[in-house]
Amino acid sequence: MSLSDKACVSGVGETTYMRGSTQTPLELQLEASLKAIADAGLDPKDIDGVIPIGIVSGTSEDFVDNFGIPDLRFSAVIPHGGASPAIALQCAAAVVGSGICNHLLITFGRSVTASANKAGARIHNMAQFHYVTEYEHPQGNSAPAQIYAPMARRHMELYGTTVAQFGEVAVACREHALLNDNALMKKRITLEDHRNSRMIADPFRLFDCSLESDGGAAVVISASDRAADLRHRRVFISGVAAGHPDSPASITQRTDMTSLGLSKAAPRAFEMAGVKPADIDVAEIYDCFTYAVIRQFEDMGFCQKGEGGAFVEGGRLGPGGALPTNTHGGLLSQAHVWGLNHIVELTRQLRGDGGRAQVPNAELGVVTGYGDLGDGGLAIMRRG
Repeated sequence: MSLSDKACVSGVGETTYMRGSTQTPLELQLEASLKAIADAGLDPKDIDGVIPIGIVSGTSEDFVDNFGIPDLRFSAVIPHGGASPAIALQCAAAVVGSGICNHLLITFGRSVTASANKAGARIHNMAQFHYVTEYEHPQGNSAPAQIYAPMARRHMELYGTTVAQFGEVAVACREHALLNDNALMKKRITLEDHRNSRMIADPFRLFDCSLESDGGAAVVISASDRAADLRHRRVFISGVAAGHPDSPASITQRTDMTSLGLSKAAPRAFEMAGVKPADIDVAEIYDCFTYAVIRQFEDMGFCQKGEGGAFVEGGRLGPGGALPTNTHGGLLSQAHVWGLNHIVELTRQLRGDGGRAQVPNAELGVVTGYGDLGDGGLAIMRRG
């Protein structure tokens, strides 16, 4: 059975993104969830499935208790870091498409201010990082920038990818963030600013790295036949897939350190949707680091392997570019909520609700997730 167009995004919601929130991750998650449910024109009691993302979110019981859900028919946890929202779309499409439930909530909340659960600390609580914890952490590799830096450096050595090409991604995301009132970073940057920003973990500089921020996001996934009369035009999930890299628990032990799970998932998703990368109007690409955006374009087939650096040059990704990417500012300049904000943004773009960042005539888009040591997920979504 194909999942194509069996499910749609019927509601989206997000909190104000900030640093210094006094709310807990669960409070942020509940706030975003109520906004998404209201956006869909539903009542909280209409929700009969829930996927709270990752280890820092609430549990399904939290939603039953707080929303008074009378009959929760499905719940799951997707533990793949930044790939979790995109992989959750696959799970949700399968669940509502098969009739298990009608309206499923995917939700995430994060407060680095109100908790000690920062990205580096999270690693040592997750099973998929056991090689890092046992063998690389003693050598000083403990934070994500340090863990992913060898991938980027290897790509540079093999294919000639440059610092300036990393900067193209950072600048494009910032230009989009300037059009978004709910974005943290509101100061324009140049390629020179990027090149002169301080080194974090070679080759990553400050502006290559995503933000630490507080906030929550949520989306409602509905069975397509159940969403026809809801508040907004439907945004269909036309193709969706997940994939995991070889040697999934250690980047440095891979035969090819530049390989990601997305390379396995992307052909399945595009085939399911019946489209090609060249058909995509707008892209929301998981941008934990600038390099990850370049690499994912290669893995999805927008360009050949090794050509991603050249692909992002010349303002292609920025406002008015040939492929507007991360039109909300992304994790690099809007906020870091594990990429669930990417799904919120793509939905708005395909509805025509993108505000000042709206891509004209956007009918088809792609959203990706990149998690942990290279887990990948993507969804191809189309305007109903």
